[in-house]
Amino acid sequence: MKIDLRSDTVTKPTKGMLNAMMSAQVGDDVYKEDETVNALEQRLAKLFGKPNALFFPTGTMANQTAIKLHTNPGDQVICDKDAHIYHYEGGGVSFNSGVSCKLLTGTNGMFTAQQVIDAINPPDFYHSPLTKLVEVENTANRGGGSCWDFNELQKIRNVCDTNQLGFHLDGARLWNALIARNETAPEYGQVFDTISVCLSKGLGCPIGSVLIGDDVFMQNAIRIRKILGGGMRQVGYLAAAGLYALDNHLERLADDHQKAKEIGAVLQSLPFIKKVVPVETNIVIFELAEREKEAKFLNYFAEKGIRLSGMGSGKLRIVTHLDYTDSMHDYFLTVLRKVNL
Repeated sequence: MKIDLRSDTVTKPTKGMLNAMMSAQVGDDVYKEDETVNALEQRLAKLFGKPNALFFPTGTMANQTAIKLHTNPGDQVICDKDAHIYHYEGGGVSFNSGVSCKLLTGTNGMFTAQQVIDAINPPDFYHSPLTKLVEVENTANRGGGSCWDFNELQKIRNVCDTNQLGFHLDGARLWNALIARNETAPEYGQVFDTISVCLSKGLGCPIGSVLIGDDVFMQNAIRIRKILGGGMRQVGYLAAAGLYALDNHLERLADDHQKAKEIGAVLQSLPFIKKVVPVETNIVIFELAEREKEAKFLNYFAEKGIRLSGMGSGKLRIVTHLDYTDSMHDYFLTVLRKVNL
């Protein structure tokens, strides 16, 4: 048995998804003539209560486009020190937009409205970068799939309004947060100016993200996507996967969350585990008591046909997903309980 728990990006399209992809009606999306892409964009815009949405090949490109839409070169973005846009987007904030990041030390990837207030540079102090955008990530990847307190997001929205700042959500795993917290897409649409959502993580699509937002920001999104090389042709085959996933793969995310919590509980019972970050969704991040044994720990599971992610410094990550079955889960828990470091 081979089990890959490195990420929820390793999933393969289901038979139903493949059938939907192969039967898609397509056209040239650069001319905006792909009716399946148009349908996906319209559906997500309506779902979040926004006027506009645009399909992207990757979440990184969607986030980078949003940052570009909100800022000018020399500006500054406020985000958490563990934010995806800072750690995992290749330095794109500086390369693509010429902006810097003001990093906040939050809790499990999440900060407070007061921290935002304290981080805003005085707009008339020309020695410091002009603060223009606040960015949050929900769920917070490096925070162990943690979910933001929606009330805190509303408070940050008020801070942004008071200080004329944009507010962008990296919602790569927002679907997980909506299911875990019983929240709704329209609620998030009311709080954020722009939202990126990923289709290839929890929803199990082979590729794709969508940027959703207000017209004042989104009117130039297609131009920025073109500049970044994101113009696509008969991409409706991929958009069809997204439509299928929205119909069939949302509610099942609760199963991933339950499996992750069960894994977290077993890890907490093991004597060589120093810490397990509280598990809310489908990500389990934990630390070994002896960080130098990370390679030995990973090799043990590799020999059993199980792949996990090492994050360095004794931290490891497990991510449950669509292709992680009940039988795989039982096998993994059995192997996990027998680890002896």
